[in-house]
Amino acid sequence: MRKLVVPALVALSALYVAPPASAQNAAAPTFTKDVAPIFFANCTSCHRPGDIAPMSLLTYKDARPWAKSIASKVADGTMPPWHADPKYGTFVGARGLSASHKETITKWVAAGAPEGNAADLPPAPVYSDEWNIGTPDAVLSMQEDYPIPAAGEIPYQYLVVPANFAEDRFITDWEIRPGDRRAVHHLLLYLLAPKEVAEAQAKQRSAAMVGRLFGPPPAAGAPRPVPPFEMACCVQIPDGEEGGRPLPPGQRKDPGPNYRARPQGMSAGMGGFSPGGSIRHFPEGMGMRIPAGYSLVFQMHYTTYGKATTDRSRIGLKFAKTQPKTVLNTMALINASLSIPAGAENHLVENTMTFNRDIVIYSLIPHTHVRGSGWHYEATYPDGRKEVILSVPKYDFNWQHEYVFTQPWKVPAGTKLLAKAWYDNSARNKSNPDASKTVTWGDQTWEEMMYTSITFYMPPAPPTSAQQR
Repeated sequence: MRKLVVPALVALSALYVAPPASAQNAAAPTFTKDVAPIFFANCTSCHRPGDIAPMSLLTYKDARPWAKSIASKVADGTMPPWHADPKYGTFVGARGLSASHKETITKWVAAGAPEGNAADLPPAPVYSDEWNIGTPDAVLSMQEDYPIPAAGEIPYQYLVVPANFAEDRFITDWEIRPGDRRAVHHLLLYLLAPKEVAEAQAKQRSAAMVGRLFGPPPAAGAPRPVPPFEMACCVQIPDGEEGGRPLPPGQRKDPGPNYRARPQGMSAGMGGFSPGGSIRHFPEGMGMRIPAGYSLVFQMHYTTYGKATTDRSRIGLKFAKTQPKTVLNTMALINASLSIPAGAENHLVENTMTFNRDIVIYSLIPHTHVRGSGWHYEATYPDGRKEVILSVPKYDFNWQHEYVFTQPWKVPAGTKLLAKAWYDNSARNKSNPDASKTVTWGDQTWEEMMYTSITFYMPPAPPTSAQQR
């Protein structure tokens, strides 16, 4: 039987003619038909000429040399960058590719990354070299061209950007445009009170601290209002060098002649710019207030790239014509008493915040520096029920995400929010400036923070019985 089968197979093989290569790849995805639509929808907001990404993906010629690298980064979840665990919560603007999109890219690269028929290519997205939010109502700019050297580490800089509006303004949209995108790692935005307001606020904080230590002063007046929240660990960060506890002389770094220090009167952060996140848009009926007479502060994190340059970043603002129904505010959950031992690979720092009133949380921005490796937020409700609100198991300092809840989180009075942050202060952390030193709180990247910016608003008061009638 074996002798009969072999000649038969030989005969059949003689009849077989291999199809041309084009026919063999006919079923493979092509750039023009299958891959370009994925790139246009998910990648080119950063991967385009003049933006933050190292290469453009707008054309086949741009993308083809990077095909294998693209497949690798997509497969391991590095791209597109998004760090919230999908098991917990849903967030506006969450980046990610579907399983089918990942499979398409993998098959395209495995087939040799064919270009395809030019007629199949959809129109490329159009990006503006100016404002993507439309014409701003106001543009505020840094007051100087800040010098950036060709090499070296640059401390965080605090650049005051005057606004000084004669009346309160309510932001509906903003867009931050770095002057040199290659040099601006990220930018955090803060309000700055006028000097007289800052001095009054400092006196109020001092009086509140005395009250917490020694109790309220004797008075016959009404009881003090209950604060909206309480933190389990309330450590005051004194004004001074680098905005935190002064380092011992042996650890203190010279910030250099161009250092711009944190100004007194700077309030909690409002958000900011990071790669892929230059625009903030608030839903209809919501806005964020810039009080009359206030200015802005740009906290700048610059990185060098081998060429001396300058930066003059700016922000475009659009305002509501009337005061929005919902005015958003910010507060911070911090633990400034952190101390991360030298060489620690998975050091945990925690803090809790208990809400004394009903509150609605719009977004969370977790923030640590280069040793930060993960975040986790869990709520315990008044009835004892627990819920994970946000988990960021692989925090990446290079992407300062704002996690905006798809549906703002309604927090009943009595809820406790537990925040956990993990740090890798070991030599295995390639971003670690020095694994041999214990790390404490400080503004600069070689120091650390355990800081969460919370954007929130108070829900409207329920109608009274008279109003209901």
